[in-house]
Amino acid sequence: MSAKSSAASAAPSSGPGPVRERLAGWRISFRHWRWQRPFWAGLLTLLAGVPIVYIPYADPSFEELSFRLATTTGSGSLIIGILLVVLGLTFWYQRYARVFAGVAAILLGIVSLVVSNFGGYLLGFLLAMIGGGMGIAWAEGEAPGEEPAAADGRTGGR
Repeated sequence: MSAKSSAASAAPSSGPGPVRERLAGWRISFRHWRWQRPFWAGLLTLLAGVPIVYIPYADPSFEELSFRLATTTGSGSLIIGILLVVLGLTFWYQRYARVFAGVAAILLGIVSLVVSNFGGYLLGFLLAMIGGGMGIAWAEGEAPGEEPAAADGRTGGR
C-alpha cells in the first residue's frame, strides 16, 4: 500500500496552477485591451439599447392582469435600440470614431424619449447620455515611459 501512495505522490499533479496562469494572462490582456479604448462608454451605450428594445415589446402580467406597453412606433424603438448596440460595439472596435459614435448615441437617446416610452423609462435614455458623453470625452492615455512635451516644443531637459 505504501508503494501506491509513493507512486501517487511522485506523479505530477494537474492542479489549478496552469489554469490560474492562463486566467491571469487572459485578465492582463483584457485589461490592456480595455485601457486602449473607451470600454465603459461602449458598455453603457450597448446596455442603453436593451431597455429601449425590450420595454415596448414586453408583455408583463400580474396573475390575471396583463399590461401591454407596445407603442405605435415599436419598429422605431427596435431601430434605435439596435443602433445603440452597434454604437456601443463601435466604441470598442473603432475607437477613432468615438466622437461620431458619442454624438450619435446622445442624439438617439434624445429621440428615444419621444419614440420609445420615455427612452425605456429613462433607463435607456440615461445610459445613452452617459455612455455617449464618456465616449466623446475619452482621450487615449500616454505610454508609461513617455514624458509630455513642453509647451514651447522642447523636451523636458535643461
